[in-house]
Amino acid sequence: MQLVLLGFGNLQDLKYLIFVLFLICYVIIIFGNSLVISLITTNKKLHSPMYFFLCNLSICEILFTTILLPNILYVIWGNGASISFYGCITQLYLGASVGSGECLFLTVMAYDRYLAICIPLRYSTIMNNKMQNHLSLCCWLPGFIAMAFLVISICNLKYCGSNIIDHVLCDLGSFLQLPSTDTYLVEIVGSIVTFLFSILPFTLIILSYVSIFFTILRIPSWTSRQKSFSTCRSHLASVFMYFGTVSILYLVPSQQHSFTLNKILSLLYSVGNPLLNPMIYSLRNREMKSCIVAYFAPKT
Repeated sequence: MQLVLLGFGNLQDLKYLIFVLFLICYVIIIFGNSLVISLITTNKKLHSPMYFFLCNLSICEILFTTILLPNILYVIWGNGASISFYGCITQLYLGASVGSGECLFLTVMAYDRYLAICIPLRYSTIMNNKMQNHLSLCCWLPGFIAMAFLVISICNLKYCGSNIIDHVLCDLGSFLQLPSTDTYLVEIVGSIVTFLFSILPFTLIILSYVSIFFTILRIPSWTSRQKSFSTCRSHLASVFMYFGTVSILYLVPSQQHSFTLNKILSLLYSVGNPLLNPMIYSLRNREMKSCIVAYFAPKT
């Protein structure tokens, strides 16, 4: 079964501009996140739990973008494109699985900040190498397991009629556009996945930062307060950027925004976080900035 992705059919005059813009974004994403990974793995000053999870987050960003963007560029260039049903399912499965991992890593990074600020005396004991590896595994695996159930429920639908999808990529909404038998089970599984990998992690992050906020307020020194909060600013910016896009894209009913807006939000979700995260963590972090300067400084 072949599916047809329509892309931006109503923006054909701008296709070359859109294509070049997103191609440049893709190159910057790969370079920026690769630089973060290289800095963290080669610099001993950055061998701490926070940067270990940031390194994993950057790997997620590269994988997520690589799963989605090349096909999006192909769709934009051709004013639409055909893709096999199983090719579309594969893109959905891999993209959603890695995207879930990204969300969980943001949650684990909030937990790391909670331990460092609220329980500093026990931080090194709790967040040891073994705990870091276990938490990393718990971020990578659940998405791939949970999305398998979602994909199986989609594959069990009986499709009939049109094979046209008014979108630029394959996501859950794409399959729900297709005329098929009762999608109740798929929607139930999708709601459970959304709760487990969006609502629950965001709630845990908020609870972590509420505890961090009250702990910081109890610090008598204003300088110490600023220093404690400065370690959270980059992560908070990433969290609100990520969950802000996700909440509009997946938690607001699709009937409340047009297909064109849905495509734009999907592109922002696919490109925005992977593009901006390396900049946020590099430009707002003294240790990262000093390592970047040393990394590119001429060797004598």
